[in-house]
Amino acid sequence: MTVPDRPAAPARSPERSQLSLFARNFFKHPRMLGSIIPSSSFLVRRLLSRVDWERARVIVEYGPGVGTITREILRRMHPEATLVVLETNADFVDFLERALPDPRLQVVAGSAETVQAELERLGLPAADHVLAGIPFSTMPSAVRERILTDTQAALAPQGSLLIYQFSSRVRSDLQRVFSQVESDFEPWNILPARLYYCHR
Repeated sequence: MTVPDRPAAPARSPERSQLSLFARNFFKHPRMLGSIIPSSSFLVRRLLSRVDWERARVIVEYGPGVGTITREILRRMHPEATLVVLETNADFVDFLERALPDPRLQVVAGSAETVQAELERLGLPAADHVLAGIPFSTMPSAVRERILTDTQAALAPQGSLLIYQFSSRVRSDLQRVFSQVESDFEPWNILPARLYYCHR
């Protein structure tokens, strides 16, 4: 007697694969990600509303994860602009390189602590904007200080650091390093997020 073929398992959607990868890495590295799910569209829109898309030619993102914000940056940014993403998680680096084959995107397996060196290595000028959702409040203070000071030095004169956090503890560090720090709040996110817009 022949056994009928089993129906093939339904293919997992890109969105489900993305969420699954993010969740697995959250449980492995909760202090690195800060949240079990990617940022909401409300948070992404609010964060990106401060980007000067017409002028910006070099944009940097720290800790892109599965590319929730990265995709929106690529969708909005100028055709001649470059997006550099710095990611320490090898799973996310591999995912981004496969999922986002955009020639304007430079995926760097590295830390935000080396942003100036990476821009120089890639032959790029100072950054117009640096965006980040990495959890500054859970970092050792020395690492947080290095990232913020190197970021400030890596920005163009009119450049800005745009970040979201789930804690307000980083605010005093931001105010010590940057000349101007504005704050905002996005309730429609899991978890609700504080946003900081920092200028050199």
